[in-house]
This record gives sequence, C-alpha cells and structure tokens, in this order.
Amino acid sequence: MASARCAWVTSSRAANSTSGSALACPVRAVGAAAPRLAKTLIYNTKMQDIIRQLLAELGEDPAREGLRDTPKRVEKSMRFLTSGYQADVDEVLNNALFTVDYNEMVIVRDIDFYSLCEHHLLPFFGRCHVAYIPNGKVLGLSKIPRLVEIFSRRLQIQERLTNQIAETIREKVQPLGVAVVMEAAHLCMSMRGVEKQNSVAVTSAMLGGFRQDARTRIEFLELIRRPELNDRPATMSHSGLACVTD
Repeated sequence: MASARCAWVTSSRAANSTSGSALACPVRAVGAAAPRLAKTLIYNTKMQDIIRQLLAELGEDPAREGLRDTPKRVEKSMRFLTSGYQADVDEVLNNALFTVDYNEMVIVRDIDFYSLCEHHLLPFFGRCHVAYIPNGKVLGLSKIPRLVEIFSRRLQIQERLTNQIAETIREKVQPLGVAVVMEAAHLCMSMRGVEKQNSVAVTSAMLGGFRQDARTRIEFLELIRRPELNDRPATMSHSGLACVTD
C-alpha cells in the first residue's frame, strides 16, 4: 500500500500536566484524555472486610482515625479502576460505524491511559496511539479512546492490553489494517523490584496492511513521533488535521 494522504486527530496538552511531578510518567502526558465509563459502582462490605484484615496483617490498626474509612475508599478505588469488566463493547460503540468513501490512514494518537498490573496490582500508565485503514466504514473518533479505557480499566499486562484494543477494532470495524502502539511507565518497575524510574515499556500490535506493508507501518510510526504535534499550543483542542506525505 503506497504511502499517501493521511488524517489524524490530536488534542492539546492538559493545562494541569503532571510532567513535573515526582510520580509523572517519563512519557509526557500529552493527548486525548480517555473518557470515563458511565457505570454505577456497587459496593459491599465483603471487600472492605478483606481490606481491613489486610491492614491488620501489615501490622496496622484498622480502627485508628486515619484508617477507619480506608477500606471503603480502597474498595471504591478498585471498583473504579476495574470498571472495564462491567463495560459492554457493543454498547459503548453504539453503532457508531459510518459508511464513508475514505480508505486512507486514520490515527488517534496520544490517548492517555491508566491500568493496573495484574502481577502486583500497581499502576502502569502512559499513552496509546491507534490507527486503522477504513474499508468502506469509519468508526466515530471518540469511540477509540473509549475502547482504550474499557480494556485498560482491568487487571492487565501491557502486551495483552495492546492486542485486545487492536483485535477489537479489527472485529468491529473490519478495516484493511489496524495498528496500536502503547508506551507506559510501570510502578512495579520504578518503585520496587529493579527500581528503574526512567524505564518505559513499548508494545505494538500490527494487523492487516500494517503488518504486510512496511511502508504503511513506517508511515504510522513516523506520524506518531512528529514532535511539532507534541509542542502544539495549549489552546488547541481536538483539532482535525490532514497532511500529504507524497
């Protein structure tokens, strides 16, 4: 597939970027903030009792003032951070597939995501870049960050997360090709274990035309690395851009 015209969507740097924070991801927090899943969280005392017991096993007093409501807070956090299990992909996509005479690359890049490592229950977070080549139908652009959130709000490993996003787009959109690249900092590597604070894990999934055609794959990788988009003015928000790379 010849490298020709392309289209992509970007968004502005958040005004309250945490790039200077001690806990900030080494990958700059630039891009589309993943939308929240609208799900009602149901709480129960069983999980809170387990958390209370865990605090006691750590040598703490769960009844002291600072920890009295911790079990409830931790349960609320865990329910939210794993809300992707309750999400229905078809419901979220909501038939947002549109017939369009367009068969060039579509990219949504710099999608912020947060997930939990299934091995240590510690966060990993960073950016996701998604591209696909339509085959007569395009997906509503906001649905791509929603898909990222559905699968990141679970206990995950980055490799599986990357594949799930790519495979779901292939199944639901049936495009000519799908590409997903994820860059993430893992707290299980930076605050424990090897304690490498500046390490970033990068994973990719290339399907269809992106796997078969090196030129298409290279075009995608070059576009998600364009530095001028990282330095765009903060006043820009979800700007639709088009370019010619001939």
